[in-house]
This record gives sequence, structure tokens and C-alpha cells, in this order.
Amino acid sequence: MSTQIEKLEPTALWQNFADLNAVPRPSKKEERVIKFIQDFGNSQGFDTITDEVGNVIIRKAASPGMENRQTVVLQSHLDMVHQKNANTEFDFNSQGIDMYVDGDWVKAKGTTLGADNGIGVATLMALLVSRDIAHPPLECLFTIDEETGMTGAMGLKGGLLTGTILLNLDTEDDRELTIGCAGGVDVTATGSYNEEHIPFDFAGYRLSITGLTGGHSGMDIHLGRGNANKLMNRILYQAASKFNARVYSIDGGSLRNAIPRESFAEVAVPEAKAEVFEQFLLKQAEILQSEYSLTDPNLQLQVEPIDLPEFAISYDFQNQLLRALYACPNGIYRMSPAISGLVQTSNNLARVLVKDGSYSIQCLTRSSVDSEKTDLAQAIQSTFELAGASVTQKGSYPGWTPNPDATIVKTMTNLYKELFNEEPHVNACHAGLECGILGTNYPQMEMISFGPNITGAHSPDEKVQISSVQKYWSFLLETLKQIPVKA
Repeated sequence: MSTQIEKLEPTALWQNFADLNAVPRPSKKEERVIKFIQDFGNSQGFDTITDEVGNVIIRKAASPGMENRQTVVLQSHLDMVHQKNANTEFDFNSQGIDMYVDGDWVKAKGTTLGADNGIGVATLMALLVSRDIAHPPLECLFTIDEETGMTGAMGLKGGLLTGTILLNLDTEDDRELTIGCAGGVDVTATGSYNEEHIPFDFAGYRLSITGLTGGHSGMDIHLGRGNANKLMNRILYQAASKFNARVYSIDGGSLRNAIPRESFAEVAVPEAKAEVFEQFLLKQAEILQSEYSLTDPNLQLQVEPIDLPEFAISYDFQNQLLRALYACPNGIYRMSPAISGLVQTSNNLARVLVKDGSYSIQCLTRSSVDSEKTDLAQAIQSTFELAGASVTQKGSYPGWTPNPDATIVKTMTNLYKELFNEEPHVNACHAGLECGILGTNYPQMEMISFGPNITGAHSPDEKVQISSVQKYWSFLLETLKQIPVKA
């Protein structure tokens, strides 16, 4: 653990965050972090249970004098998004996150930090070990697999929780109180294709688009950042039409909920057109850097000669594939007509992998209106089916309908104004939060989500603000004091 991190306030929160970040915790491989939380709860003598899907619930009795208050569920997810820079050597399956302090921020060296949602998990741990914090009865819910399908929240059965108020600690702006969110669905197109021999009078090249900002495919989708998969396809489409380029492979993006930052392709062009092709790529690099100078100032389009691949995608399928990728919606589809500034529906063309006769294309479609989510997903499905793909829609999860009249919303809004002398932003967000799913089995539970300032989530630029964590911590402690008595 960094001695810098150890000295930060609140000490218990940061120490637990450092301990947590020493445990690898990729989505769908959470066995180690589940055991970490189980051991933590049992070592403290708390009632600790694990449900059949792997969610952990730790219960703590109320502090003296607050036994008659409503039980509060505090909820955060255990998994984190694993992203690293191309030049960073790091094994997420065996290494802990390498953190450091930079002014008022905690960052990681070349990887995601795990503040999403590790700060929330560490908060729950700090509350559980505290001996002098006033609080009502607590049920600390640690869910699994939030980042790749929310299967933990989906698998949590009704009746396990007794709380009537849920505080979700998974938002990333300390001025916001979130009371609604988008739902989502994974749209995946797969298939196979025939390959053709590349003529011997062609030259081979490897194209790389790197340096994009990336970010959260929900929270950052409105910022106009470049999507490496769309930009690479734009280049390949023009190269095919102008230079008879033949594509051997495409490998772009990584995770469904991260805006793709990198894409790589191997192509071949006639040797007679090689020089003008290279000049074309130089010009395209200038164009893309100009278009994305504000959102992605480090964007790079690079080309290097390689040995000529033996095969390429068949000519006919290459045309179908590049056109389908071009037609696939990406980014904002519709803004909310009801809530100013809120993205209502979007799609992230998250992953494109084409090689050795097979392909897979993954999208994450989001909307706060379920019917519109379905409509956009069907449009994407139709696009790829026209190219002969087999398309599935899986992992659909509901949105969370705002309830601005909930008692906890009014309590926390008034408390925020009292503590910080300003109005909080009570809003809905375009990210997928677990509240909507949890609400299906606990419909009477009042819910709200809040957290400290975290920027660059789902990218190696992720960082969390130290002073904001202190603000968020004090807000949480005061909120717990004001939980109403049981009805």
C-alpha cells in the first residue's frame, strides 16, 4: 500500500480502498474478491451471507440510540473494468492496482484505477469497522458483475434484504443525487466468412488507431469522443473503394461498456498504389486529428509495412461488413425531451474482431425508455443481419424510473443545501445503475445514488478526487443520522 494513500482522510476508507485494490477483481472472475469480502465480514464478527450468484450481504446492528430507525441498504459492486494503455505491461489477473497521489487526485499507473466502484466498496467497509459513527441498522450489499451484465443484481432474490431505503454509492459527481438511470441490452453479431488468396503483387500494412480518450459508454457518450472502431472502419471503407485494399483482420475495442480507444487492422493494397495509399493515410491522420482535436488530442493513425498476409476476407463479404459497420448507429440516438441535457438512447459499437474466417461485433444499447431501447437494438440487429450475421440480444436490464417525491430524496436534497450552501443536481443518468434491477424485487424500497468526483471511468485516465471523497463521506455520515424512524 502506498504510504501516500495511507495518510489520506478519511483514513479507514482509503486504507480499505488500498486493500481492495490489491485484489484482482475482473468481472465474471470475482472469486478472489468475494472471498476477500467474506473474510472481512467474518473477521469482524458480522452476520455475513453469500447468495447463490455470489452477492455478499453483511449486516450491522444500529448504533446505540438508533435502533428504531429504518434499516438502510448500502450498495456497491465488487468488480471493476480492466483497461490499460497499449504500452503498459500489466496483468490484471495477478497484479494489484499501482496507485499514486497527484495533487488532489488518486490515479493509477497506466491502468484503470477501480474507483468505480471501489470507493463505494471501501466506504461500506469503513462504516462496518467504525466504532463511533452514528447509524441505523445497516445491510451492506456487495454485488458482483455489474460491469458486464449486472448479473449480481439480477440474481438477487426478493426477501434477502429487509431495508426500506437503499443508498447506491456508484455515481461520479459529488454535486449530483441520481434518482433514475438507463436500461441496456447487449447486441452481438457473429458469423463466418470465406477467405481469398491475396495476389503476390500486393503490399501488406498494419494500421493502428490509438490515443483516443475513451471513457464510460453511458456517462461519457454525450462528449463526442472518437470511437476507434468507427474511425478504423471509415479508413478501411475509403481504402477499399479508392485503392482496392483487401482486409485481412480487424481488432478494435475491448469492453462493451467502454468507448473504444484503440483499433488495429491488417490490410493489403496493390504495390502500384502503395505510395499513394501511404500518402492517403497521412492525410487521413491530419483530418481525424483536426476533427477530434478537442475531445481526443492524442489521437494517432499510424501505418507500418508487414509481411504480406496469405489470405484476406472475401471481396463480397468485405464490402458487406464494412458497409454494415458504417451503418451501425454509434453515440447519441435521441436526447430526452423530458429532462434537459439527458441522453435518452444511445449505442456503443464496442468491439470488432475479424480474423481467420470468423467475426464478432459487440454493441451495448442503452435507453431510459425500454421501448426505444428495443427499437434501436432491432435496427442494429437488422443492419448486421443484412450482412448475413447471426445476431443475439442478451443481458437486457431495466431502467430506473425517477421518484422525486421519495422521502430519502427530499431528505438528502435539503441536507446537501444545508451542508454545502448550494442546490444539488437531482437527476437521472444515462449509465446503467443496479437500482432499476434491484427495484424489481424490492419495489417498495426508496432508492438514491451518489458518490465522489471520479473522472475517466473505464479508461486508464480514471482518477478520484481526494477532497471530493471527504465531502461525500461527510454527506453520507450526516445522511445516516437523519434516517427516519420505522413506520
